[in-house]
Amino acid sequence: MVLALTVCGVVVALVVVGLFVFGLRRRLIQRSGGTFDCSLRWDVPEKGDPSGKGWSYGVARYNSDRIEWYRVFSYAPRPRRVLERSAIEVDGRRAAAGEEELALLSDAIILACLHRGTRLELAMSEDALTGFLAWLEAAPPGQRVNVA
Repeated sequence: MVLALTVCGVVVALVVVGLFVFGLRRRLIQRSGGTFDCSLRWDVPEKGDPSGKGWSYGVARYNSDRIEWYRVFSYAPRPRRVLERSAIEVDGRRAAAGEEELALLSDAIILACLHRGTRLELAMSEDALTGFLAWLEAAPPGQRVNVA
């Protein structure tokens, strides 16, 4: 009986510590400001895929001339993807369709992009999209920016 209670106590303590570290990581990412909720789908086929597969929920952070994208459900301290402003080409935008509506946050707008030859899609709110496009267009003089 004592052993069972000890094991249960240890499991509960590990879960609490895990949730605390998870929340602390999110707080540290957002500490410097300039963050927004952003789902990402990497290496998308040219025709697109409205099945909802491949989307990862995350937080993106502006950091000078790049966007750092972190998975929400991860303990990794480093960004999963880094997108450089000068390498991002926007191909278009669209609303979520089909099963994507279930995989993404409500009212998310999908931005189709090309980054160093890799097709990707970013899904974000209307406000985040406005800020993202303004950030892209605010590139320093001499940098090319392709916004459709």
